[in-house]
Amino acid sequence: MKIVLDAMGGDHAPGVVIDGAVVAAREYGIEIALVGREEVVRAELARHDTTGLKLPVVHASQAVGMEEHTDAVKRKADASMVVGIQLVRDGQADAFVSAGNSGAVMAAAILRGIGVGRIRGIRRPALATYYPAAPTPMLLLDVGAQTDCKTEYLLQFAQMGAIYAERVMGIPNPRVGIVSNGEEADKGSMLVRDTYPLLAASSLNFVGNVEGKDVTRGMADVVVTDGFTGNVMVKLTEGLVSFLVKYFKRELTSAGLNKLALALMAPGLLLTLPGLLLLAPTLKRVARRLDYAEYGGAPLLGVDGVVIIAHGRSNAKAIKNAVRQAKQAVEGNMIAAIKAGLALGSWKGDTKE
Repeated sequence: MKIVLDAMGGDHAPGVVIDGAVVAAREYGIEIALVGREEVVRAELARHDTTGLKLPVVHASQAVGMEEHTDAVKRKADASMVVGIQLVRDGQADAFVSAGNSGAVMAAAILRGIGVGRIRGIRRPALATYYPAAPTPMLLLDVGAQTDCKTEYLLQFAQMGAIYAERVMGIPNPRVGIVSNGEEADKGSMLVRDTYPLLAASSLNFVGNVEGKDVTRGMADVVVTDGFTGNVMVKLTEGLVSFLVKYFKRELTSAGLNKLALALMAPGLLLTLPGLLLLAPTLKRVARRLDYAEYGGAPLLGVDGVVIIAHGRSNAKAIKNAVRQAKQAVEGNMIAAIKAGLALGSWKGDTKE
């Protein structure tokens, strides 16, 4: 297996990207091609012991900045993300990972003559992400690729999400729901109400509407929505998680510790050292569960190649786990599964749209 990593993509590139790549290559035993300015990438690699690791460097003289627009991929033919995507397009690599500008990565992936393009019959690609605030693993899509959607887009998002959940996340016959403001079939926007019967008539394990309060209750394994709503949901969750982490840190290091201990500790333990030792592992597990870096990145579903888009602020752990996601998608034969599972012949839409 060969995975291409955009060494110049992200707020903290190339340093943390190389750090994550080295750990991933050592832990997963796979080849990771680093695309970027060769002299810069090799200087970063020199900080590590790479003995026995497969970390070839592919030179790309340009980079797409985090602040640049999607048209930068047209102007910069030798940008690291463009060169990396083309390695996958040309069959020289199995997957592409980047923490660069998400809009630019998506443009590089789907533009004709540049990237891998869309899978034939797919109307729009979707960004999918693991939703950290659910009690069991849950996939949410779209989270930003398509802010304005049509019913057929959401149906295809659901189909692709179900295939990903089964092949990559290991969830058999995943339950699929759609975000709405009520659980009844006639609730929601016109888009949601028009999509509901399409999902109900499909071969998916459709469980109906999922309200905001139910997303965190594990009522579905795959939750579908438009990119605007999904992005707001993810950003709101990130904000709440950040607030809770800071809140607990403040309370645990202040006079509020007394109140917190009284509420959480069993009678008799309270502020004793054993009580605090019992609490610490629980808080550590919660923090890890809510850490975005544990999930790595968001697969771009619907493009004709494995593309993982990591968060712009990714640290080394996030990069490593984004590579893991790419590895799992390749092992799950995700692209072939989507092509086979969507019954594309029934779609009459123009793929040139």
